[in-house]
Amino acid sequence: MNTIEKSAMRIGTAAIAMVLGLPATGLVTARAAARVTPPGAAPLLARISFTEALANMDGDDDEKAAREDELYEDGTDAIDEGHWQEALDKFDQVIKLHGKRTDAALYWKAWSQNKLGQRPAALATLAELKRTAPASRWTNDAKALEIEIRQDAKQPVPVDDESNCELKLLAINGLQQMDPEKAVPMLEKMLHGPTCPKLRGQALFVLAQSSSPQAREIIARAARNNDDPDLQRKAIRDLGLFSGEWGRQQLSDLYSSVKDTDTRKRILQAFMVAGDKDHLLAAAKGEKEPELRAEAIQQLGVMGARDSIWQLYQTETAPEVKKRMLQAMFIAGDLDHLTQLAKMEKDHDLRLSAIRDLGLMGERSGDTLVAMYSADKDPEVRHAVIQSLFISNNAHALVALARKETDPEMKKSIVRQLSLMHSKEATDYLMEILNK
Repeated sequence: MNTIEKSAMRIGTAAIAMVLGLPATGLVTARAAARVTPPGAAPLLARISFTEALANMDGDDDEKAAREDELYEDGTDAIDEGHWQEALDKFDQVIKLHGKRTDAALYWKAWSQNKLGQRPAALATLAELKRTAPASRWTNDAKALEIEIRQDAKQPVPVDDESNCELKLLAINGLQQMDPEKAVPMLEKMLHGPTCPKLRGQALFVLAQSSSPQAREIIARAARNNDDPDLQRKAIRDLGLFSGEWGRQQLSDLYSSVKDTDTRKRILQAFMVAGDKDHLLAAAKGEKEPELRAEAIQQLGVMGARDSIWQLYQTETAPEVKKRMLQAMFIAGDLDHLTQLAKMEKDHDLRLSAIRDLGLMGERSGDTLVAMYSADKDPEVRHAVIQSLFISNNAHALVALARKETDPEMKKSIVRQLSLMHSKEATDYLMEILNK
């Protein structure tokens, strides 16, 4: 995704966030999986990104965490592309948030500074990492980088360091096709060695496509090893993408053994990528932690499991999890059940959420929303309908409601939304008001 596309996506999500009264930075796109997108998977991964976005809409802490994740991903993207200054700027912003990725950001900041030839600054950053996070999982990597910087302090950084790493990976990849037994140990060495750290993910990617039992075991170990969180995240993803039934079983065993919530969320996302509905459904039904139960339901939505989500909704008791179920219904394109809940849900807050989610489904929900506005006199319900019609860009329906509305305050609310729409019908109506 280029810079213009990223900017356009953020502008669009910010507009939706403004209308819904949500933090704009909560609508986050995940790009890590995009770098390994198999042919034809782009629409699926796009929906995964939106799923993650919906999951982070509530609260200042969620907003801060989402912003931190976005900046960190931007920084690692910049490193992958060799844009050292851009990476440095992104990791500086992560560090200022003082979140859970601060230690990792300090390491990659030092890495970027070294690539820019800023060796004293890089050593100072590594010293800050050791001082502020002495027990960090990045300590060993930091020590290796410090040794490398000090060794090179009296000479320029070799121009071909990066290309040498890439050539090695290309050579190993070719060897993998001809002689896997020789390639696998070299790839494992690249995963854990101090050189070429930015290519670890690509080495893991090559291993994940191998049918070698040795390669599979290396991937499984990387998924279990939380000493290198970035490598663990990529290994979990690759188990879902490439490893078939064996990979799904590894993910299941890992989910049962780990306690870290973030890691378990990634496993649930990997189940979705692997098409493993059974394990997701088991988590949605049996997981005691509401946050993980909601994550499993979101992934079922991406898989289009409408009937399963509807059945789960009938027995769920936690309101926050039910809100995530409504979002999952939207993602699954379940207009019928969302419409039913928008009309009949007894919990007022959940009903309002269902109405807003109807707006995200586009003009298909227009007639239902207009009928709901006419039949229900509750101001909150009517405001939710107005917002939904705005989100679905249904100027025609909003103009029709404005013409019939006799309540001055409600009419102002409709006109306010029309003033934000780039629509000839909306503009014509606004001119009509001005000419009266």
